Amino acid sequence: MENRKRRALRSRLLYVPLRILELIGRHLPLPVARGIGIALGHLAWHVARRHRRIALRNIAAAFPEWSERRRRATIRRMFHHLGESLMEIVWLPNLDFATRDRTTVFEGLEPILELTKSGRGVVAFTGHCGNWEWLAYSAATFGIPVTVLQRERNEPEMNRFITRIRSRAGVHTIDRGSTGAAREMMSAIKRGSFLAFLIDQNIRTESAKVPFFGRPALTPIGPAKLAIRTGAAVVSVFIERRNGKQYVRCNPPMETRRDDDPIALTALITADIEEQIRRVPEQWVWMHERWRERPEWEVKASALRRTSTR
Repeated sequence: MENRKRRALRSRLLYVPLRILELIGRHLPLPVARGIGIALGHLAWHVARRHRRIALRNIAAAFPEWSERRRRATIRRMFHHLGESLMEIVWLPNLDFATRDRTTVFEGLEPILELTKSGRGVVAFTGHCGNWEWLAYSAATFGIPVTVLQRERNEPEMNRFITRIRSRAGVHTIDRGSTGAAREMMSAIKRGSFLAFLIDQNIRTESAKVPFFGRPALTPIGPAKLAIRTGAAVVSVFIERRNGKQYVRCNPPMETRRDDDPIALTALITADIEEQIRRVPEQWVWMHERWRERPEWEVKASALRRTSTR
């Protein structure tokens, strides 16, 4: 009960400054909003010591050949990037067709547009690389029916904040673990939706170990199972910020078959995510405990729950 009260208080305390940033940020020119974000990120680099330590430990595991100085510089830029991303998110309601074409460059989007226009469902995989909220929002402006699965955060106001911004572009959000989530995902694919998953975190769901920076990392396999079961096309999509613009890169869509191995597919997508992180390591969330172990019962719990409800 005490933990729940603390989470509720923390949620309310977090929501107030977010609302203030939202009210201010949407009226600012994008470069100004990004500048404020960098300043907020720089402050977080100095204040969020625990997260800084975790990030430095993780980047050392991924890049043991790097000097300590290079790692610290990269993590400092990561905090700047996260601050920029936050201000970009509150600015996103300004993204109309004209500003999208001026601020965002798309590569390889045409095959995906053709699939969704034909009514074919697409399961899209990405990671916490670049500004993934900008990715979903900008894709939806093309008329693509975008649906995203989100992990329930401890802060319910934060969930509502993100969901509200997404909805302005027509992005539909499904809460993982909610009643009817599986049914909603199946329905999205049948409708020819662009169903997006972020699979680069170690979360409490059915998982398998796949290589990630040379080490086995527990990775959700449910999205790959869903794609194989429904015969949906699969694509990995990434976004990165360069020279004041957002660059979206869509890899060629892949077909799935009923006899495909979901772990092998998950490993293949994870390799794509690793490649993107190596391209711009400062634009990934290094403070997540990516290689931590979890009890076997917890890794399998999601699959057992689904079996018991059939």
